[in-house]
Amino acid sequence: MDVILLKDVEKVGLRGDVVSVSRGYMRNFLGPRRLAEEATPARVAELAKYESQRSRHEAQSFEDAQKIADQLGKAELRFDVNAGPQGTLFGSVTATDVADEIWEKLKIRVDRRKLDLPEPIKRIGRYTIPVELFTDVTAEVRTLVVPEGGELPPEQELDAMEAAEKAADEAEAEAAAGQQAAVDAEVEEFVAEEEATEAEEQATEADEAESDAAEAETDEQVVDPGAEPS
Repeated sequence: MDVILLKDVEKVGLRGDVVSVSRGYMRNFLGPRRLAEEATPARVAELAKYESQRSRHEAQSFEDAQKIADQLGKAELRFDVNAGPQGTLFGSVTATDVADEIWEKLKIRVDRRKLDLPEPIKRIGRYTIPVELFTDVTAEVRTLVVPEGGELPPEQELDAMEAAEKAADEAEAEAAAGQQAAVDAEVEEFVAEEEATEAEEQATEADEAESDAAEAETDEQVVDPGAEPS
């Protein structure tokens, strides 16, 4: 079914996109979290009208784009976010968030799809986000993602925090891999024991069958005492 995203959804689309999803995904995930609504013809038409009006505020010429690029180059965006002790965000900063902040702070419309932000920002830090404003005109927007109630530590400390988290993740992955290897070894041992037991049972059955056949053959060879000589 077709739905309109009400918020950015990672690996699905940006806010305002019309995307096709399964009914179960909409019913069990997107709908209850108010991340999407059904794409009725009326809502799609309304969305198209809004996008048309929005585009009028974007750069319409090379000269417009150069002026906007100059403004963006002097600006600095700031996002105060909820983050963990190692700098990981409880959430993310998306392309739509950046485009909205540019509008709120500078009253400049930029196409969020023209922001060079392939993945949402998920760590505190200092970022430079390129945005294509027009053909051959690109601006770079300085962006700070800051923990709530604090300030950004020096770059060296940020790098150390990221390295520490990466090392912890790798250690956790290694431990998980070790546990899985132990489980796999136990399974292989169990299977080997089962196969050995089955082979032993089959060998025993074969021996018994061979013994029964030998006894049957011996019985056939025994002369009936009551039989007359030929």
